[in-house]
Amino acid sequence: MTTETPSNKLNIYGQTFNSRLLIGSALYPSPKVMQDSIAASAAEIVTVSLRRQSPETGGGNMFWQQIKDLGLTILPNTAGCHSIQEAVTLAQMSREIFATDWVKLELVGDEYNLQPDPIDLVKATEILINDGFKVLPYCTDDLVICRHLVELGCEVLMPWGAPIGTGKGLLNPYALSAIRNRFPQTTLVVDAGIGKPSDAVQAFELGYDAILLNSAVAQAQDPIIMAKAFKAACEAGRYGYLAGKMPEKDTAQPSTPTLGMPFWHQS
Repeated sequence: MTTETPSNKLNIYGQTFNSRLLIGSALYPSPKVMQDSIAASAAEIVTVSLRRQSPETGGGNMFWQQIKDLGLTILPNTAGCHSIQEAVTLAQMSREIFATDWVKLELVGDEYNLQPDPIDLVKATEILINDGFKVLPYCTDDLVICRHLVELGCEVLMPWGAPIGTGKGLLNPYALSAIRNRFPQTTLVVDAGIGKPSDAVQAFELGYDAILLNSAVAQAQDPIIMAKAFKAACEAGRYGYLAGKMPEKDTAQPSTPTLGMPFWHQS
């Protein structure tokens, strides 16, 4: 029987986790629903945006206390940044406030679909890595951009499945699969675009190590139940990948063999 072992758990920069679901903390209908949904997901990493809450000026104190009460690993992100300097400055502020050198690096390149800027993302990643950060870059599913990020020292990549907030699922499975095959030792997280539990299963079946989502849970009709659904989907997808799917065939094959079956006849 194939099971997860301690060495086979989700590994992010040397830290291991049981859950392969990373979850966001925005867009929920209420703080209570946010807390209950995140708890129901069993996620161990929660992303937070410094820009949205501005705790450095005393804002969002209640929000941060609610996040702290969850007892999870915090992954600050640079959501909403449009320039290298803006992203670097926000990352540095996040490190000071949250006492972590982890940062989910987001750098918007175009407002039309909020696509990450591939060129400035690489430049900002280099600056932050040289400054001692452990960078988790949110990028497109471009294999060459991913190669540049890995060569800079990124141990984690977070390619999108579809534009953020669209819920369209994995628009280009081939591109995501190519990234997985090209970087077998890199921790890969599908980030953005996942809209339903079956999208999560597909990501794991491609060999991805984890998923990150926010809107799919926060904007569901029942966020708490949806969080439970994604928890189950992550487990199903991961175990399905570890088990190895049956080979596909061009012709039908009976699942019940005829060999050894009795033949009945009338005398």
